[in-house]
Amino acid sequence: MRYPVPDLPPGQWWESVTEVEKSRFIAWLCHVPDAAAFEAVLAEARRTHPNASHHCSAFIAGPPGEQNAIGFSDDGEPGGTAGRPMFQVLAGAGLGQVGCVVTRYFGGTKLGTGGLARAYAQAVSQGLETLPRREVVERYSLRLRVDFAGEAEARAWLESHDVPVEAVDYASDGVLLTVGWPSNVVVDVAPLEARLRGRLALIED
Repeated sequence: MRYPVPDLPPGQWWESVTEVEKSRFIAWLCHVPDAAAFEAVLAEARRTHPNASHHCSAFIAGPPGEQNAIGFSDDGEPGGTAGRPMFQVLAGAGLGQVGCVVTRYFGGTKLGTGGLARAYAQAVSQGLETLPRREVVERYSLRLRVDFAGEAEARAWLESHDVPVEAVDYASDGVLLTVGWPSNVVVDVAPLEARLRGRLALIED
């Protein structure tokens, strides 16, 4: 499966500021490969803005459509006015591994439940407009055994088919290549086996 994710290093975020009725909404968008990564950014938002009224949040720690590794919080705002609207914007963007913290500084004017929901959703949408993105490919590990003479040719074939070599182990009888096979591609190493004249074995656990 291929899908876009935020193109941001771990622990960094993409900031966007929205103002509604003198309240300031500071959105931090981040790359969230797992829930722990999101919690770290949320904690940093709290440290950076200790005097803010709220730190509302939403994240998807998986591919688009993920149902389990997700979360959202209103952080004291009226129920359903912050975290859920934020999550809905993230889910609708088609991104995976994405999270957002929206820090609010209250401007003195109450927005009402509908106004709050729109403001939090707008803050996330505005940040997404300029968020840098990259594509990821979900992979699982396969192990291939080749002889020493076939290693270079096997590596070249794998590279040309977008299959990265993740680890290499050398033994007396040959080379064991651990590769990241794309999860959306059927495993077929027969063409490589033919090129190596049968000097290839797929090792299955």
